[in-house]
Amino acid sequence: MYDTNIQKEWFTEGERYAKDVNEMVEFGEKNGWENWKGKEPEDKREKLAKEVFELLKTANKNEDTETFRMYFPPAHTPMIPLMESKSQSIEHLHFIDDQKIVFLTGTSYEKRYAYLLDGNKITKLDEEIRAIGKSKQGNIFAVADSQKVTLYKGWNGDIINEIKLDENPDFTITQLLPFNDGSKVVIVSSNGIFLLSNKDQKLIHPLNEDNEEDWSSQIDMENATLSNDNSYIVVGDQCYDHRILDHEGNTIGSIGPQSSYPHFCLFAKDDSQLITNSCHFYNGVTIGILSDQYAGADIEAYTESDDFTYINEEMRVYTGVAAKDYYILGDAYGYIKAFDKNGNTLWRHFLGSTISGMAISDDEKTLWVAACSGFLHKLTLGKGHRDTHTIGNGNHYEEFRLVIWKNEAQIWKW
Repeated sequence: MYDTNIQKEWFTEGERYAKDVNEMVEFGEKNGWENWKGKEPEDKREKLAKEVFELLKTANKNEDTETFRMYFPPAHTPMIPLMESKSQSIEHLHFIDDQKIVFLTGTSYEKRYAYLLDGNKITKLDEEIRAIGKSKQGNIFAVADSQKVTLYKGWNGDIINEIKLDENPDFTITQLLPFNDGSKVVIVSSNGIFLLSNKDQKLIHPLNEDNEEDWSSQIDMENATLSNDNSYIVVGDQCYDHRILDHEGNTIGSIGPQSSYPHFCLFAKDDSQLITNSCHFYNGVTIGILSDQYAGADIEAYTESDDFTYINEEMRVYTGVAAKDYYILGDAYGYIKAFDKNGNTLWRHFLGSTISGMAISDDEKTLWVAACSGFLHKLTLGKGHRDTHTIGNGNHYEEFRLVIWKNEAQIWKW
């Protein structure tokens, strides 16, 4: 059915590469990377990538992707040359129900497109959508276009609120964080972080506390999160420490970076801990503080302290989710890793490229992960590896990955 030579080379070389990488990483973690004397494994299948991608398209057209995947397990590294002009970030992933999520393609400063993924069926949504957010509790969805944020009770449910936006065609939305009752939203943008309601539109980050005349609110690496009960808002960016705010946007604490630049923040699912990540190039440090420290937090930058726990000292974290007893974080190198609240690594799983979005089902069995590669992965957690090509020790089963590339005739399932 397939060219035997191509199929055999793809399979055997991919199997060897995954085995070598897994052995190297396991050695490095156990014995220290300074003691690794071997060569870094090389995936030599780049020359096959174009032909394999064409075979993937044919398999999609023939509705035979299951067979194709068995013969050609997916890989990231060989496809990199094909990604250079076609890949895109996939963001704003949110779980709806059953096997259904919503997501956007494109970054905040690009033309975005919204999609609904139901099982493996994909539906394109209204082209005016610029951002999508979901509340931590209460199942409130926020959908932004250029003029307003509409808040729904459930996906496509009843409209419970509309918040008008100041008309500004250059205004971009990095994150959209609705409150659990739909009364307010936090909008994260490179122009600042705002707390919006029908009554008020308030800049909550950065604050011009020094009254400098040349002060500008243009920020980079902007990031924010809400606590699950909405008591707290956390905000930060490249130039300013993470600040903990109350639900009205008043500062009550601060957390200095333990690496260079504040980059990501997330509350535990029960709000018992807040983790913050700061980065330097492709690496970073993630720390956690406990809930009794939120009010009055004063964590000094670059200073070891008993006031926080090291969660991880390697990852530049771009996105993450909080499960019942642990966090799943995605980094700049294409790994997703799970950590408990004490900083113990539970597992790691490699997908490739910078991880740009993540959503987890309510029963915590299914994880959708998106990357700047233009791949969207659907994983069943703890089901066991699907094949011998899996890089990582997470024991997870990839149901499929979608190839969502620019200038392609359709979205391809692998």
